[in-house]
Amino acid sequence: MSEARRFQQLRSHLSYLKLNDAAEALNRVCDQARAEGMSLTAALERLLEIEVEATEARRLASRLRFACLPEPWTLNDFDFAAQPGVDEKLVRDLSTLRFLDDASNVLFVGPPGVGKTMLAVALARATVDAGHRVYFTTAAELAAKCHKAALEGRWKTCMNFFSGPKLMVIDELGYLPLPEDGASALFQVINQRYLKSSTILTTNVGIADWASAFGDATVAAVMLDRLLHRAAVVGIDGPSYRLRGHQNQAEVLRQGVNARVS
Repeated sequence: MSEARRFQQLRSHLSYLKLNDAAEALNRVCDQARAEGMSLTAALERLLEIEVEATEARRLASRLRFACLPEPWTLNDFDFAAQPGVDEKLVRDLSTLRFLDDASNVLFVGPPGVGKTMLAVALARATVDAGHRVYFTTAAELAAKCHKAALEGRWKTCMNFFSGPKLMVIDELGYLPLPEDGASALFQVINQRYLKSSTILTTNVGIADWASAFGDATVAAVMLDRLLHRAAVVGIDGPSYRLRGHQNQAEVLRQGVNARVS
């Protein structure tokens, strides 16, 4: 068999095995091997490395689509110096993702605008990057989806969906009033995930006020029991990120106006 024929046959084999990125890179790797005097093993390793990298990139993109993260935040985006109310040491420890190993939960508690969602998303993104499935939703969206599933006879399917991800982020609990069956639906989701997988929850409602906030002391107590059994509670009491951003923007505009006037 001629070298040209062997080359075409090799590319055909790669395509047949659906190693499409390796097949596309074959010519380039062969040229690189010839130019650099690479061994057969080194050339083969480089070819398969290209395929592995492309596969992992596709899987990462798929996990990110499924996660529905609202922003591409990472922990590097969070300014700990500007938010001294955050226990940085605890957050850094959480970023190791050790809490996923024993299905522990994380609660970010504090007033609006202090960075609860940013930290939750940063931990979620780290979990996605580590190869795990993640799902982000707000408490209001979760309650609405559960309510719709109950009306359509898809309750079991809905619970199976919410219990699946390694990590689930439930954002903005307490910001909007839940519908009549909302607190019960939220408890069912928490209960399905209990001791099996981790949940991150952000809320502006202090733990002591959950009973009055949800209007059902029993459901609130049982939900807290599930959440806090294995949990890290991160209380944040500091200046609002959003307010600071608005103030900075207003200052820039003010300086621009003064510069034009002068």
